[in-house]
Amino acid sequence: MHEIVDRMRNKDIRALARAITMVENDHPEKLELLSDVFSLKKHALYFGLTGSPGAGKSSLVNRLITHVRNEGKTVAVIAVDPTSPFSGGALLGDRVRMNQHFTDDGVYIRSMATRGSLGGLARATKDAVRICDAYGFDVIIVETVGVGQSELDIMKIVDTTAVVLTPNSGDVLQIFKAGIMEIADLFVINKADLPGFGKLKALLKELVMMSKNEEHETAIVKTITTENKGIDKLWEKVKEHHSYLYSTDEGTRKRTQQQELEVYELIREEIWREVKAYIENEEGLPSIDADSDPYQLARVLFEKWKGDAT
Repeated sequence: MHEIVDRMRNKDIRALARAITMVENDHPEKLELLSDVFSLKKHALYFGLTGSPGAGKSSLVNRLITHVRNEGKTVAVIAVDPTSPFSGGALLGDRVRMNQHFTDDGVYIRSMATRGSLGGLARATKDAVRICDAYGFDVIIVETVGVGQSELDIMKIVDTTAVVLTPNSGDVLQIFKAGIMEIADLFVINKADLPGFGKLKALLKELVMMSKNEEHETAIVKTITTENKGIDKLWEKVKEHHSYLYSTDEGTRKRTQQQELEVYELIREEIWREVKAYIENEEGLPSIDADSDPYQLARVLFEKWKGDAT
């Protein structure tokens, strides 16, 4: 058992922070650490929120933490955007309202940086979620900004994905084009007291009908974080979806698919790491200019690595 994991078993919060830093920085002992971490998996509830900046995700997370803590559960928050409010970034200048959580032993908040990890931010975030699970948190919340590929990748590991929208934001068509309808388990219309709420809800209902899941209907939840409204309903829907995942064949299929994708992703990362090290240990990449054929060069280098590896 890795020494850091042993310390995590004894609820050493510094060991938890160190383990996440190791995966962020692609430490040489990362895979050994993560294998030991996986053996301690506690099956926490993984919940992800995504949506454009200004949608109020951080305020939702803040309210959700309080709600979950009132149920007696512990919470870890992984904030993916490096300018997250949890790290004092620009999205939420006023950190005063977060103080109650920073001083709560039942809450751990970590902002993920983009440095280091060969697999990118999405890979490091997945590993951080697993580490928080092994530590023993009951609920793990992942907050991301935007609807790009990294956000879609991250959502492959959470149990339930919520897409946060606001009236008059104009995001709904962009989200539909980005393919988020395929990964959204529920929609949250935040700032629902603003004009345009009815129009947005009607549009979302149409989109949900177009991509209807026979076994589980995608919920649409109305929230107003400034008035603490709708948070209980949101959490109820999250728990309903979690129960669906762990009690139906469709839920089992989704979780199995996540595991298969992760195995292939880890294999791809390890191959990339070995090929890169091989090229650097030889003579590095050949001289490349604007007219170089990257496809041919990649194929030649890969075949050379394969030949020497066998």
